[in-house]
Amino acid sequence: MDTGPRSGDKRPSSSWGGGGNGKKKRGSRVAEYESNMSALASVLSTRRSGYEWHHSTETVSRHFNNICSRIVGLAPQLIGPPDFNNIPPLIANNSRYFPYFRDCVGAIDGTHIPCIVDAHLQPAYRNRKGYTSQNVLAVVDFDLKFTYLVAGWEGSVHDARVLREAMSDPAFSFPTPPGEKYFLVDAGYANRRGFLSPYRGTNYHLRDRTRLGGDRKKELFNYRHASLRNAVERTFGIWKSRFRILRGVPHYPLRTQRDIIIACAILHNFLMMSDDVDVSVTAEEDAHDEDDMDQGRDTIGQDAAPSTQQEDGHQTEMGRFRDALTESMWACRNQN
Repeated sequence: MDTGPRSGDKRPSSSWGGGGNGKKKRGSRVAEYESNMSALASVLSTRRSGYEWHHSTETVSRHFNNICSRIVGLAPQLIGPPDFNNIPPLIANNSRYFPYFRDCVGAIDGTHIPCIVDAHLQPAYRNRKGYTSQNVLAVVDFDLKFTYLVAGWEGSVHDARVLREAMSDPAFSFPTPPGEKYFLVDAGYANRRGFLSPYRGTNYHLRDRTRLGGDRKKELFNYRHASLRNAVERTFGIWKSRFRILRGVPHYPLRTQRDIIIACAILHNFLMMSDDVDVSVTAEEDAHDEDDMDQGRDTIGQDAAPSTQQEDGHQTEMGRFRDALTESMWACRNQN
């Protein structure tokens, strides 16, 4: 887990332990945590939070930043890395996915989180939807938990570039899949070693299933690819539904806005691991986040950078692998 290069220094390294003078009463600690978790779960300004919790805006802002930094410090314990050694149960126990996707270890996508920036930064942060945002890159597993996250990139930056930078810069510690393992990606990313994308020019998304035609073999592959990769869209849907602050981050400094995103991802993982959490959002409801789903359309990918000769070789190799999977799926389907 790491942060983008444009939103300030490296993320804080503080944790739950430490801080304070140890003399604070337990009741005041509970009030502090409750007020700041309430702010994270909703879109509350510092002034509004201060009014509701009967504290000055300076006190609310100071404690909010303190709690947010402590949560971010929990990232090593609650985010990542992906499990490269075992086949995910969702794949192993479903004949639609096994054995075809047995080496798949997760799914990748980008999503946009609204942000507030100074006027001179707005052109860089303005995305194709017309509002200013941070482009957040996430890797998720099939338990709908984040295993890697990069926040802080400008909204105008294409998903493929964010991934490319995360992979090329050791400071980001990107979890590159070893050997034959790979992540599922949408058509906005290159189909290359470690990253399996759908066929372009062929129906892809689950909602496209009603428009059959063309190459049925490729449609079958794309349909199963979309069904499995839907885990990342479901994760984004649950995450944004649970933390309303992600729909419109208040006017905090840009670094704080980035840390809020990371903190919400950490809390999401913690809640997903809790036995008593009730996740009521269904896959169909989660899949309707247009900012995320449109990234996988066939027309996406025009901003991809020219590939190197080595990358071309990796794409050819992964293309042959995808073709073999497609033929195997089609043959098995016709036998049943």
